[in-house]
Amino acid sequence: MKNSIPRVNVLGVGISAINLRSAGDAITAALESRTKGYICVTGVHGVCEAQTDPAFRDILNQSFLTTPDGMPMVWCGWKEGRKEMDRVYGPDLMLQVFEEGVASGVKHYFYGGREGVADILKAKLEARFPGVKIVGTYCPPFRSLTPEERSALQNEVRQLQPDIIWVGLSTPKQERFMAEYLPLLDTTLMFGVGAAFDFHAGMVPQAPRWIQRAGMEWFYRLTKEPRRLWKRYLINNPLFIGRILLQWTGLRSYSLPTR
Repeated sequence: MKNSIPRVNVLGVGISAINLRSAGDAITAALESRTKGYICVTGVHGVCEAQTDPAFRDILNQSFLTTPDGMPMVWCGWKEGRKEMDRVYGPDLMLQVFEEGVASGVKHYFYGGREGVADILKAKLEARFPGVKIVGTYCPPFRSLTPEERSALQNEVRQLQPDIIWVGLSTPKQERFMAEYLPLLDTTLMFGVGAAFDFHAGMVPQAPRWIQRAGMEWFYRLTKEPRRLWKRYLINNPLFIGRILLQWTGLRSYSLPTR
């Protein structure tokens, strides 16, 4: 799962110094060489979760790519001189990979989402990208898979042979799933894209682009789903700001594993 793309140290999480174009190039190269790996789409929420969960932090740091999903990750990169960095937003990355994979016949599989969402997403993306190959969908239970369910998933993936499995759970559940199941499944890449399933299926509205670029998407999403997201944003965001200031001022140091 290693590549030559440098990473920026954000509170001990290595965020890949990439933009949407360089991310696409790395993904295309991995697919062509059949290099297995998982891609984490990570912002403030994921970095904050990693502060109290060393195993989850290791998962983020062992990924093929951990993309700068939020503008704060990009700003951290710019501060370290990585001017090439830009936001690699999960929903945008998903559309780019789908568009570029049509000509080469990339096969996709959806894992996650609420009941029926993955099937709606499949229909919408097939209409948007004529000729795209979406070979299967699976709506998992809200718990770990039983041995029987895991075996059934393995058998289905073995038969369908998707090049990419898109995982639409939530952080850190989707990252843990990818790290555990990538070695078990006959696929090349796994992407944890969270809310992208709901966005592209038309279940949840996306923030306007100017709000995203201003780093205020969290506030937009909070107004849409306050019960589910209040803790994530109203607690994690101030904690992140305090911790990153300590890192920038040298009052606290964070190390990255050697890749």
